[in-house]
Amino acid sequence: MRALVACTACRSRRRKCHTEKGSSTCSYCDIRGFKCHRGITPSKAQRHENTGVVVESHNSETPETGIALPSVELCLELVELYFDLIHDQFHSLFHRPSFVEQVRNGTAPRVLLFAMMALSARFSSNAIFSNIPPRDRCMPYYDESTKLLDLRVNSITTIQACVLLGGISTTEDNAITESVYYTVACRMATLLDIARRPVQDPLEREVNIRVWWTLCMVDVWSSRSVRLPRQMPHMEDLPLPIDEMEFLQWRPGDVPPNRGDDSSSSLLAQMITLNRILSQINDAMAETAAGSTITLVVEQTVRDLSQKMDDWYAALPPYMHDTPANLQRYASQGLGRIFVAVYLGYYHFGQLLFYPLLHEGRHGSENHYYANKCKAFAAKLCTIVYASHATPGCEVWYNMVGHILVIASTIQIHTLLFDTDEVVIAAARSRLERNFTILMRLREYWPMLESCFARLQIFHEVCRQNSDSSFRMDTWMLKFLSEFAEPVRVKEDDEQDGIVGLYSVENVGVSPQDWV
Repeated sequence: MRALVACTACRSRRRKCHTEKGSSTCSYCDIRGFKCHRGITPSKAQRHENTGVVVESHNSETPETGIALPSVELCLELVELYFDLIHDQFHSLFHRPSFVEQVRNGTAPRVLLFAMMALSARFSSNAIFSNIPPRDRCMPYYDESTKLLDLRVNSITTIQACVLLGGISTTEDNAITESVYYTVACRMATLLDIARRPVQDPLEREVNIRVWWTLCMVDVWSSRSVRLPRQMPHMEDLPLPIDEMEFLQWRPGDVPPNRGDDSSSSLLAQMITLNRILSQINDAMAETAAGSTITLVVEQTVRDLSQKMDDWYAALPPYMHDTPANLQRYASQGLGRIFVAVYLGYYHFGQLLFYPLLHEGRHGSENHYYANKCKAFAAKLCTIVYASHATPGCEVWYNMVGHILVIASTIQIHTLLFDTDEVVIAAARSRLERNFTILMRLREYWPMLESCFARLQIFHEVCRQNSDSSFRMDTWMLKFLSEFAEPVRVKEDDEQDGIVGLYSVENVGVSPQDWV
């Protein structure tokens, strides 16, 4: 018999709700052991009807103000997935052992739990999600976290929640909402002076330091993506995070590890150091695109920043170099994904720095050397992504991998269009095809990948119109490279009927027109 009022689960699945005569539980919920709720209001049903996520409660009653938490077991599974696949790659906000313990004993803040689950549920193989596409599992948890967020509560929890919700907004391709959440987090952290405020436990201070540095890094790329000024103040005396293994072994009440002045063994500290260079790269790219800097100054800026990139790598201890042995070593420690994330940043910042020289290098200038460096950084970026997926515990699936692979793919397109070495062309085509496969996998998880594929299609069209000018560093190219949260349109160029390149755009081999 079809129920007169569909339960929450069936309503969210947009399926008929069948209930046997005399039973208060529908067939769908009965088979899965779910609590069958029918008291949902039309407005709440509307919020979740396009997502199909079932929230299985281990509580006897559903809270009147929102949905119940899943079972403790499912909460733990999704929180562990969050720490495995998102945390320390996208941001660093928590002390994992402490938070997992809070989940076990029921004291973890619900606003944080729902936000974490919104990010991680897409990766779950739990049977509860078996009929729900990965990308559709986010919104009920996201919506619940946004309802639980209270900006009147000035605390580290509110800041952490804003960063999580900003991250979810990024993945959902909502640039304005993302920027608002990050802005609130940055402003509140500054007003509370979280990195230097008195704390009861040294571990709490280390968490606060990591949250502060996370905001500093987020501020650089997020502000650039929406063309707004950065917010986080520079604090010269603030220590960098400690080594990851020491941090994970630390417990509340323990004597704090000897911090000292050397943070070189911390992967997060290396990310922070690199991010300072990214800030300068972003500024240099903006000045170049605006035409406000003369060529000689641009070339000197590129040389200076190139040296800083080289100096960063040279200063690393040997065990942190990008080698297969080091990747395996970090994987064995459970730190493989953050090791990969460090080098994804390094190689991406390098390809951004030298990208403007791709166009100049084709016209016989001395920038040909830096154009080749751009291609080398892009090739190494692709290589470490492939290595990560071939090494258990190192696979990178967070959404920003899609954006940086798109940029690396356009550099492979440059090779296909303008290079004459068949060996080099074959290698570029192979990378482009492998990138396509990985992007398709990422697309299963992240709505943001739709924009990534749209960007490749538009870039393809720009190359069709005029391949000779398609890589020129102008305001359109700056938007394409940096403003990942904003849509791009086909480039309008007076030179559309100009000379075409040595190779037609069809020579790419894997046409972005097929990537829909």
